[in-house]
Amino acid sequence: MRLKAPVYRLKRQARLLSRKSGIPLHKALDEIAATMGYRSWSQLANSERSNERPAARILASLKPGTLVTLAARPGHGKTMLGLEILVEAAMRGRSAGFVSSEFSLFEIRKKMSSLGGETSESEDRLRLCLSDRIAADYVVEQFSNAISGTVVVIDFLQVMDQHRSDPPLGDQIRQLKLFASSKQLSIVFLSQIHRSFNSQERSVPDFRDMRKTNPLDLRLFDVGYFLHDGVLQARTFSERPVL
Repeated sequence: MRLKAPVYRLKRQARLLSRKSGIPLHKALDEIAATMGYRSWSQLANSERSNERPAARILASLKPGTLVTLAARPGHGKTMLGLEILVEAAMRGRSAGFVSSEFSLFEIRKKMSSLGGETSESEDRLRLCLSDRIAADYVVEQFSNAISGTVVVIDFLQVMDQHRSDPPLGDQIRQLKLFASSKQLSIVFLSQIHRSFNSQERSVPDFRDMRKTNPLDLRLFDVGYFLHDGVLQARTFSERPVL
């Protein structure tokens, strides 16, 4: 059974119900579970663990010091999935950051609100870094004081390759890989897929389909997550499935 809301939102509803009705939290959790069609909260939790959301699956695999990419063609949900990863991270107590030159603060808050991300808990842990100029130096500056375990999503990889005054993209990614390792951060680059990708030949793209305007050693990424028509696959550069 697919939940109508994320587990963290249901837990928040239960806490509010517990305070408002004066009932123990475990009873409030059971009542919320009943509204979702489950006999108890434990049954809901067990069912959700067996059918974990893509964002939760990705977050669980993001070890400190890793560099990954989340790639898809336009309109397939990579931005929303990237934001959902950050909301999941914030609600689980991890610091998070979103770096973008594509969206306004209003647009990001609207997207987060649709995910249930506009909460006092997540706002304290989620930092939004919006700039017209995204480059490795900017990311390093913004997160130089980030704590270990912070998750950063950069929207998106290809915008870092637009200004000749910036270092080559390959050098920037090497710089951020060293930065992620030294600070023990997890950095996720949203990435475009080349329009030549043919879903009739392969149902989901892979590293071969990532759009590049200049040389980039894709082995710098520990893993790539590829999304198409609601199907998510994770692969290493050697194309060995890892999820």
